[in-house]
Amino acid sequence: MAAGMFASAADFSAALSALPSPDSGARSAAAARQAQLTKPPGSLGRLEDLAILIAGWQGRERPEIGRARVAVFAGNHGVAARGVSAFPASVTAQMVENFARGGAAINALSAAAGAELVVVPIDLDRPTADFTMAAAMTEAECLAALNAGAAVVEDGIDLLAVGEMGIANSTAAAALCAASFGGEAVDWAGPGTGVDAAGLARKAAVIDAALAFHRGAPASPFETLRRLGGRELSAIAGAVVTARLARVPVVMDGFIATAAIAPIAASQPAIVDHVIAGHVSAEPGHRRLLDRIGLAPLLSLDMRLGEGSGAAVAINIIRSALAAHGGMATFAEAGIGGA
Repeated sequence: MAAGMFASAADFSAALSALPSPDSGARSAAAARQAQLTKPPGSLGRLEDLAILIAGWQGRERPEIGRARVAVFAGNHGVAARGVSAFPASVTAQMVENFARGGAAINALSAAAGAELVVVPIDLDRPTADFTMAAAMTEAECLAALNAGAAVVEDGIDLLAVGEMGIANSTAAAALCAASFGGEAVDWAGPGTGVDAAGLARKAAVIDAALAFHRGAPASPFETLRRLGGRELSAIAGAVVTARLARVPVVMDGFIATAAIAPIAASQPAIVDHVIAGHVSAEPGHRRLLDRIGLAPLLSLDMRLGEGSGAAVAINIIRSALAAHGGMATFAEAGIGGA
């Protein structure tokens, strides 16, 4: 996929109106194979569903993950200056350096999942605008971020997992959810990096101020991302949409990564048809968001790190699902009665 595939907001909207559907023939063939494998029907639970889902997007009865990629996008937020995080904005760049050195959790977890890791820092020296007083990004900045996400969807990728890094981005995520699905800040805001009660109240006040400032603005997915999101969140949205156009299944990480597609899911619920929720995080808004967009998480491990960590762990589950689907014998092959 070309890095400049979204030349305008209209291009992005057009892509959302042309989302492909899975291959129904491949899905049916995969389901029929599941019915013939040496096990009681449905006994592998969601592993069976995963195999059928990926078969539909790969267009083959026995899907495979030859090449998995974890893409982590990093961005800085102007609203961090309002004290909404337990850490300063400088930590974003420091963590990106840690990713580059191989010292972060996502480095270890991606390796354990047999996935290549790509880290995409986006203009870390230029935080977004404080979205309580202006749109977070100009149209050009939002498009550049969408295209940074699109660029990670290369030919030959069988599965994409997405994650993020960005101090204050749980504030932006909560604002995106509230703007997309309604409610006030207290309905979506959580402790993020670990703010105390006073910090959480300050965070909620900032989100409510942002919602009030942008009330009455155009409510398209592009405009909501541009006004209330961040570069890394828009990049995730661009990656998810581009992966859909390329028929590549996507594994989402936690609350922040999932919130990046909230503005799209609010108007185009089918955007989640190729998406797998890797886990439900300890951030309180995540389960509420998953319920709203109709995704059931694979894992619930009380994780709240971000970085794509939960999605990377979930890749191992998906590999197991495909291994059972493709590697088990059928009743006929095993010579077991009742075939």
